[in-house]
Amino acid sequence: MKKKKRFFGFFVFPGFTGILIFVLLPFGDVVRRSFTTAVTGQWSGIRNYETIFQNDAFRLAVGNTIRFTLVCIPLLVLTGFGAALMIHTLKNRRWVKSLYLLPLAMPTATIVLVWKMVFYRQGFLNLLLTRLGEQTGLWGMVGTDYLKSEAAFWVLVGSYIWKNMGYTVILWLTGLMGIPAELLEAARMDGAGRAKSLWYIVLPNLRGSLYTILILSFLNSFKIYREAYLTAGAYPDKSIYLLQHLFNNWFVNLELDKMAAAAVCTGGVLMIAIMALQKLWET
Repeated sequence: MKKKKRFFGFFVFPGFTGILIFVLLPFGDVVRRSFTTAVTGQWSGIRNYETIFQNDAFRLAVGNTIRFTLVCIPLLVLTGFGAALMIHTLKNRRWVKSLYLLPLAMPTATIVLVWKMVFYRQGFLNLLLTRLGEQTGLWGMVGTDYLKSEAAFWVLVGSYIWKNMGYTVILWLTGLMGIPAELLEAARMDGAGRAKSLWYIVLPNLRGSLYTILILSFLNSFKIYREAYLTAGAYPDKSIYLLQHLFNNWFVNLELDKMAAAAVCTGGVLMIAIMALQKLWET
């Protein structure tokens, strides 16, 4: 037993040391800075927190980030599960899985270039809609700038789902392949249809996969900033002005005290959400 503990500590210690040095200690310094002024470093109490909660840009960014997360995660989980169910019935699903993983291998700059070519004012989508309108006679020329209107939010949602669909499908497929075939066969012998087998056998056995997908999707929803920034710049349409835009603009303006306070609030919310999900899955 002591030998096992010794080997356990040997393997865990390097990783824990890295987390301590590169994550916990820097975050502790951010917490300290959130209670001081940016230039002089003098103690300011909760003044920085009062400032950010009274800031209109902060409230807008928080609202957009929450909205984006609440819309994207259910769509990603459901579409990924539906795709995994269809792929699971195929014989040559290896090639299909590779196609779903292709977006993960594509550079972000390439993806952004494609979105611009499709959705800007003279993009492919407007050209297609204009041609369709001319042929049907239902409408005239379409010149909507999707990236500078409320539609930018849904463009960003589509980008997120397309980018993250691959790992979601793979995780769902891994869970589906881990379900014993005897359970499904016994359910069919007892007269259970596809719907009942899905509800009473498949879904309960996918709790672990669902938990992993939710955590990864939740964290990745905070990484969509690259696409939003490269597509529309530091000050995009207000529908896609996210927390990452706010942090970037505060950093450029050297408003480090406000950025530290906002980072502490964001980190606290992320920690609470992940712990709540873990507690929910343990019950």
